[in-house]
Amino acid sequence: MHDFILLSFNWMQLLQPQWYIENGGLWFIAFVVFAETGLFAGFFLPGDSLLFVTGIYSNDLIISGLGFSTHSSFVNILLLVLLISFTGIIGNFVGYWFGRKSGPFLFERKDTFFFKKKYLYQAKDFYEKHGGGAIVMARFLPFVRTFAPIVAGIVQMDKKKFTFYNIAGSFAWVFIMIMSGHYLQRFILNSFGFDLKKHLEVIVIGIVLVTTAPVLIKILTGKKK
Repeated sequence: MHDFILLSFNWMQLLQPQWYIENGGLWFIAFVVFAETGLFAGFFLPGDSLLFVTGIYSNDLIISGLGFSTHSSFVNILLLVLLISFTGIIGNFVGYWFGRKSGPFLFERKDTFFFKKKYLYQAKDFYEKHGGGAIVMARFLPFVRTFAPIVAGIVQMDKKKFTFYNIAGSFAWVFIMIMSGHYLQRFILNSFGFDLKKHLEVIVIGIVLVTTAPVLIKILTGKKK
């Protein structure tokens, strides 16, 4: 079985939320959130769309991941939010610690496939503009959320202040994305008989466009200047 998975693996699958759900479930999703927010090599992972799709499959993920059912969709969602938020919090702490230890070294490092200096500078500009609130807002911005805690560590942000914004940002991000996926699926299915599970590619494209729009606008307007 494992040999078959390896032979059929394609790197593009890492950008597809459903691949994580089908091949790893709840704990794989938790690890992806940790990696995207704690490891600079995780900037390409589909955090927003993965959490949204997680909300759609919330009941199935709890049953397969924990081995039991709470018999309540709302309780299932709360468990998902708590578990995944916790990994996001730990991820940011790892990024913060790495930033404090590595310091200026990262700004001198050459670009590689897993490290893009331009994203580090974007996170730095974002942090300087918004202060501590950047840790919360960065959660909703691809690329920036990976490097924001690292930058916070580099600039020696106060640990207590970082902890507060880290916890608030992780819960806000995970709660909003998972709740949106779950309840939008229920609303559309009950109102129009349209099952989002059968059209995930459309959902993913829409989320990517919405979440990357602020970053793209900043890049384009920056070039004009």
